[in-house]
Amino acid sequence: MKTIWVIGGPGCGKGTQCDRMIEKYGFLHLSSGDLLRAEVASGSERGASLQDLMSKGLFVPTDIVLELIKEKMDKARKEGVTKTGFLIDGYPREKDQGILFEEKVCPVDLILFFDVANDTLKKRLLGRAAVSQRADDNEETIEKRIKIFNEKNSEIIEHYKDKVVRINAEGTVDEIFVEVTKALDTLLA
Repeated sequence: MKTIWVIGGPGCGKGTQCDRMIEKYGFLHLSSGDLLRAEVASGSERGASLQDLMSKGLFVPTDIVLELIKEKMDKARKEGVTKTGFLIDGYPREKDQGILFEEKVCPVDLILFFDVANDTLKKRLLGRAAVSQRADDNEETIEKRIKIFNEKNSEIIEHYKDKVVRINAEGTVDEIFVEVTKALDTLLA
């Protein structure tokens, strides 16, 4: 089974492309945010402590996020949920998280980087804001999120350059998926 990190700036289209990869290849999609929300909803002791951290606006320690990802991957392997592998969506957000992932969970086989110009990201997020009314989709916050992403992401790309496939995510959903399919077909061949 393969492990793929799916990274890209806010508004790059990761979610849309992940949906298509799941449908075509049968990957299990893992999002750290979804895993954290599910743990909180479970009512577990760990979930209660996560809720406390998040309600105070504090970051969840990387070790806990990795623990949740590893548990989900181990369970999926045991239950035969996927034969293809795992899409780790939006993680790692910085190089040190990637290094810890490979130490504590498993090596990454491929990193799909959805590369989009800052102006395009901003335009897409402002368009989404008009529809979704998300609090973090205002111009000032968007510019800050893009800046932080670019700073942290460049370290990941440099460190893992032999595993990164840069996908030009400026085109249509179908054009982008053609590039994704080329990368995955090569990996899975």
